[in-house]
Amino acid sequence: MTGDVPTEHAQGQGLPQGPRSNDLYTPDHQAEATALSQDLGQALLSAQAINDEQLTSARSVAQKSSGKQLGEIFLEMGVDEAAVQKAVAKIAGLPFQRVDADQITAEQQINRLGLDFCLGHGVLPIRMAGPKLILGVTDPNNLPIIDEIRHKLLHPLKTVVVCRGDIAGYIEIRKEETGDEEGPDTVDDIIAGIEEDEVELVESKEEDLDLEKMAGESPVIRFVNYLIFNAVKEGASDIHIEPMEKKLQIRYRIDGVMFDSMSPPHHMKAAIVSRIKIMANLDISERRLPQDGRIRAMVHGRKLDLRVSTLPMVQGEKVVMRILDTRSIQVGLDELGMNEDTLLMWKHQIDQPHGIVLVTGPTGSGKTTTLYASLGKMDRAKLNISTTEDPVEYHLNGINQTQVHDKIGMTFSAALRALLRQDPDVLMVGEIRDAETARIAIQASLTGHLVLSTLHTNDAPSSVTRLINIGVEPYLIGSAVNATLAQRLVRKICDNCKVQKPPNDTIAEHLAMHGITSDEVCVGEGCDKCRNTGYAGRLGLYEILVLDDNLRDKIVGNPNVTEFRRMCIERGMVTLREDGFKKVAIGQTTVDEILRVTESTI
Repeated sequence: MTGDVPTEHAQGQGLPQGPRSNDLYTPDHQAEATALSQDLGQALLSAQAINDEQLTSARSVAQKSSGKQLGEIFLEMGVDEAAVQKAVAKIAGLPFQRVDADQITAEQQINRLGLDFCLGHGVLPIRMAGPKLILGVTDPNNLPIIDEIRHKLLHPLKTVVVCRGDIAGYIEIRKEETGDEEGPDTVDDIIAGIEEDEVELVESKEEDLDLEKMAGESPVIRFVNYLIFNAVKEGASDIHIEPMEKKLQIRYRIDGVMFDSMSPPHHMKAAIVSRIKIMANLDISERRLPQDGRIRAMVHGRKLDLRVSTLPMVQGEKVVMRILDTRSIQVGLDELGMNEDTLLMWKHQIDQPHGIVLVTGPTGSGKTTTLYASLGKMDRAKLNISTTEDPVEYHLNGINQTQVHDKIGMTFSAALRALLRQDPDVLMVGEIRDAETARIAIQASLTGHLVLSTLHTNDAPSSVTRLINIGVEPYLIGSAVNATLAQRLVRKICDNCKVQKPPNDTIAEHLAMHGITSDEVCVGEGCDKCRNTGYAGRLGLYEILVLDDNLRDKIVGNPNVTEFRRMCIERGMVTLREDGFKKVAIGQTTVDEILRVTESTI
């Protein structure tokens, strides 16, 4: 960040008296927004930050997405935020600055606004330049907020355009320094004085709920917000709220494993469940039947979706919230953890013009991430790619996504039939659950479409026998299915506390069985960054089965699963456990993790 003071902006008109009103840049808000929308794409194109194809695609999305700004669309497409904000600044006639935490000296003004206010509105006081405050903004057209800040701080302002990522980074550093990561209160402070009648039942509107802005309105609201805020901070994928006889247990699923979080007083049970139901637009008076809903929230400046499921239990209603974060699916195929041979074979399969490609594994094994990463490798500008999902968890640009609604007859098979009349090139079916869906998918593949789908089977060879068991003729499976990819997720060894230790006798025996001879293996000792588990993050284990002519002939004879698996291994298929031990050999995970998620094939 340079030390130059930004130049004066145009004089405002009709601003309240106080600090000099002509220090605030006040163009016509609507005209400025229109100009920004029209010129931003061309400015980025001129700066070679995007290409013609990206510009055309973004404008197409903007026309179909009411109220969505072009800059937001470019960021979702992966365009560098600094390039976008430079173009925004140029169009608005304002300077652009990168924000470095070491150069921010307006801490007093930041404290008066509040860290959550700054993050939520994309603003950050940077420094004083004489009597004027240099204010970083992500949206120079948000004049009401800029004017509100001017009145709050009683300083004349000069605005500069900054990146939201820089603001978030600075605020995270501040919270770490002050120990304010979990908010201003401890859990005891949050739940103090909470009673069931403190939940006011109101009609919830279908809009984003900013959890951090809502903090402080009510003890129950604060507590529920804290649960979600803390879960996101901890990297949890699910929140479990479980009523017990004398307590309420709350657990997070982190890297696929459950961890106890806290146990608030039992009398909070009804209040917490009611608050979550209000947020998810569920019926708070219905406590005897399961319910499903969705919460859209802003946490740490990111938009998240939370899928809510309630289930009546003996001691009360249990609530599970699955956290859906678009960052978790913005992973390329090269980053999933496939070894070189598996990755090469999989890329070849998804480049085929027709056929069925299946991904198998239990719930939570990363099948959706793999499918979305595969779709991301395809040329969305030249192909018509359509999906039918239950539910649509993440929204993808350039792909037609359809939601399944069984209650109204919009099943996978019905949606798939309709999509086949939409001139598709590639079809993704969320799951093949029955013979009808399987037959339609097979017919689609035999008529020149590439079909991607999932099955719940334990390994790749089992997917063939699974299709036969649900009623699909073996000769159709042999003709249509190109390949099957089975996968699991295992925890990675924490890089911060990774050490090498001699293996015990049991581990050494397992290593020897898989041809690994080593005096030492990598393990995690446990540290604050990994919650003393020794693990941080996850990676995939993969087992790919590509059907050749011999295997297709075998399928026609309706083989049993044991015989078919043995034949696949003889023909070179690398099993999940073998792939896992290869990752143990290079120090990515541990033998205990491999044994936890895979079964022996020996």
